[in-house]
Amino acid sequence: MTMMASLKRWINDVAQQEDASSRVDLSLATAVLLCEVIRADYRLDDSEIHLMRSQLKEQFELEDEALDELMTLAREEAEGAVDHHRFVRELRDRTGYQDRVALVQQMWALAFADGEKDALEEHRIRALAELLHVSHSDFVRTRIVEQNRAEGV
Repeated sequence: MTMMASLKRWINDVAQQEDASSRVDLSLATAVLLCEVIRADYRLDDSEIHLMRSQLKEQFELEDEALDELMTLAREEAEGAVDHHRFVRELRDRTGYQDRVALVQQMWALAFADGEKDALEEHRIRALAELLHVSHSDFVRTRIVEQNRAEGV
């Protein structure tokens, strides 16, 4: 192998390693956005936290210890981040449209978990849905589904 070919290979290897290390884990990206919803009304309700844990445990097949770590890290990221575009971008780039719609529906489930829909939570979900490129009709449809579920309809 020539010196130039070796150098190109080394540069490609380094670039791939940097790309992999800069990627955010999908479970963390999801957890941070869900955290944003439950923090939107400035009240952390036990029913919201319990539901979020349930959603993440089922979706990512996590053991309790891994779930605890994810919840802690997500809370720290949500509280410390200036914006959440890297999490949104990761989800938008690495998941399909239906997965993003399902995430918006999870957000609505969290918003209704405490028995009331708060305007701040709705605003946060609307903003995240737009950033995730989820259509307004799917935003509304998922809200209605979760509102009916919360009301026992």
